[in-house]
Amino acid sequence: MNWSDEGIILSVRPHGETAAVVEILTRSHGRHLGLVHGGRSRKQRPVLQIGNHVDVTWKARLADHLGHMNVELIRGYAASAMDDPAALAGLTSLSALARLLPERDPHPNLYEVTLFVLAYLGDASVWPALLARWELALLDELGFGLDLTQCAATGVNDDLIYVSPKTGRAVSASAGEPYRDKLLPLPSFLLPGRRASVAPGDIASAFVLTGHFLATRVFRPRDEEMPEARTRLLALLKRLDETSHAP
Repeated sequence: MNWSDEGIILSVRPHGETAAVVEILTRSHGRHLGLVHGGRSRKQRPVLQIGNHVDVTWKARLADHLGHMNVELIRGYAASAMDDPAALAGLTSLSALARLLPERDPHPNLYEVTLFVLAYLGDASVWPALLARWELALLDELGFGLDLTQCAATGVNDDLIYVSPKTGRAVSASAGEPYRDKLLPLPSFLLPGRRASVAPGDIASAFVLTGHFLATRVFRPRDEEMPEARTRLLALLKRLDETSHAP
């Protein structure tokens, strides 16, 4: 059994004295693990960094074996994020959440979105909003997508500013006003098919929204906690927002 593909490194753990078990989100073969001989060597360590875009060849005697991987660097996103704590936290959070995907189950659309987010990690004015939209896409790929196309109460698709925390459906301003304290804010930049600027507070609201459904629909049923990397990311983004608005 063997295949060649491209992918994004999600995790690396030591194996023995010199090897490493590498987990990669591939374009056509989904989330896949493999053993990289010499993965802890000085030559391989810069390549085997979380978030790096790589070419990968996998070989195994049987399909259900761990198999062996050869990995070559295409683009080193990890290095570009090292000097920015928030970007590094964003990269780590994305990698941790991507590990929720079923092993060896292809998700080509999410793969493309992931590459798009990684390409903008150097632009702090862009990547937080892209990462929030990536979390929405992840929920959809996991089978828990939100319906943000029309109001759950009236069927209209204008002035959608809330989401029901129970159903995951959008709610319009008029229909949601009596229940506003029980609904989740819906930043306009998350609405599908619309170009909207990111207003102050939108990033925080977006991550509250996606975080609620990740927690209630994904992590709690598995009796798991939200990745610490995501918690750290939100703390860093909050600190940056407070600094930018300080007098």
